[in-house]
Amino acid sequence: MSDRPCQNCLIRNRSQRPGLLLRASLSLVLGIIAAAAVTLPVKANLIINPTFASSITSDPNAAAIEGAINAAIGIYEARFTDPITVAIRFQEGGGLGGSSTFFANVSYASYLAALIADASTSSDATALSHLPAGPNNPVNGNATIDVKTANLRAIGINVSPPPGNPDGTITLNTSLTSPGSPGSTGQYMLQVVIEHEIDEVLGLGSSLPGVPFGTIFPEDLFRYDAMGNRSFTTNSSATAFFSINTTTDLAQFDNQNDGGDFGDWQSNPLPGGVGPKVQDAFATVGANPSLGVELIALDVIGYNLATVPEPATLALLVVGLAGLGFSRRNQ
Repeated sequence: MSDRPCQNCLIRNRSQRPGLLLRASLSLVLGIIAAAAVTLPVKANLIINPTFASSITSDPNAAAIEGAINAAIGIYEARFTDPITVAIRFQEGGGLGGSSTFFANVSYASYLAALIADASTSSDATALSHLPAGPNNPVNGNATIDVKTANLRAIGINVSPPPGNPDGTITLNTSLTSPGSPGSTGQYMLQVVIEHEIDEVLGLGSSLPGVPFGTIFPEDLFRYDAMGNRSFTTNSSATAFFSINTTTDLAQFDNQNDGGDFGDWQSNPLPGGVGPKVQDAFATVGANPSLGVELIALDVIGYNLATVPEPATLALLVVGLAGLGFSRRNQ
């Protein structure tokens, strides 16, 4: 197919139910073709700049809700050294949680070159050793890849959402969370829901089932079956795993056509012997898991995980963008 983005591509939301983290994608062509050059400073840290909608600030329990948001943000700012600022708007709404995020469609070759230049951990080295040079991506053979705006800036490609817009908007149903609004059922840990959605604004998620612009998202590069072959299908009989070396399965993707996000982890039911994780497609009542494999996933798609002090990467990259899109998730 043509590498020009389609006009007014829209993938509509599916049905929702509490505890279910759902995904759909809305791709809007904004007519932007950009060339960007960016030099990263010697030392910096990730900054997430939150803004709160009136639905949160007017909530009687606003202090506790905003406190949970800021606590979640603090984890990412402490764990990643990328010299970027990510803008996220938080609001209250239905479902359990949801997010909508801007992304750009760029050449796979440009993304991979930036990813290589930005590599800083052993996980990066392992993951990159299994990514061919291209020019087409190794998953579905398209010459392009969809990458969220924050993720692009993390690897040195200076792309931002349209003026006046945040990188992403996160919606939280505080009638189901702890802490939450007055009268909340308190079934789900608010900070875990927040972390799940921040992960996706930063860049996690699959392009399945809609495949905007006919191509993949970065996390799809690490999607394999039990035999170590690449797996990119909505066939519910297929089992897919997140792996950075093709054989060590770090988590099982939700691939069951059960209404869950194909980029989230299988949890309906949880695989045998596996406990709840932040990125589970179906939230577990009362569970309070910490970020784990999600940090590895963010690391290998382009974020710099601060496991030990190390010099920041200097990157200079000029790249042409094919278009800017918008990815929407709902829970």
